[in-house]
Amino acid sequence: MNRFINVLLLIILLNSMLVGIYVGFDLPVFFLKTNGANIPYRDMIFTSLGILIFIINARRSIHRWTGIYITSKEKKFKWNKPISLNRKNRIKLYTIIEVSIIIFISFSLFLITSQAWLISLAYLVGALDNLIFTTNGIKNNKFRVGISSKALIIADREVTILYFKGLRKISIQQNSIYFDYIKELQLSFPYDCIDIENRNAFFNALEEEIDSDSVFISKKRT
Repeated sequence: MNRFINVLLLIILLNSMLVGIYVGFDLPVFFLKTNGANIPYRDMIFTSLGILIFIINARRSIHRWTGIYITSKEKKFKWNKPISLNRKNRIKLYTIIEVSIIIFISFSLFLITSQAWLISLAYLVGALDNLIFTTNGIKNNKFRVGISSKALIIADREVTILYFKGLRKISIQQNSIYFDYIKELQLSFPYDCIDIENRNAFFNALEEEIDSDSVFISKKRT
């Protein structure tokens, strides 16, 4: 979900930057036969894009905070462990890069045209939430992997829920664990989420919760 949201926000940002550049530098818009400063409904465009960004960020934030809240309830899981140190370090790096880029672009857009203030604010709020979420998750060991009787839940930078119903195969390919379902559906999560010393216990707990007669588990890398 996080990747999809990031792509969606990037598309909106590119369109916002395009409109902002035309308005801020008062460039001619030939297909509208006008210039940037006189684009019709420009205030409505900036406001609509800003509200849309707020909504998208809010949905992502609720989804992620709910995910780490659920996995923090260790007693509700058959097996529950924090993600690996390697994964935590990677999340830190990704978050720093992402937040830095968003802050830079947000201020740049505002400097180009102050009419885009709501868009800039929406991205800054999203970046702040991302930073707080990551700091809280790592510092308090809220980023975890849990196995219940119905699903496997990975809650860190992304929240991934892999249900056991309809599952046919579990395999390791390169750096990911793949879950193959009926109707050719395939889902995955990073293998390095799980500490090396916890991997045997993870697979043992997983085998206890699935039907071994209908689900094939391959622990060999392919």
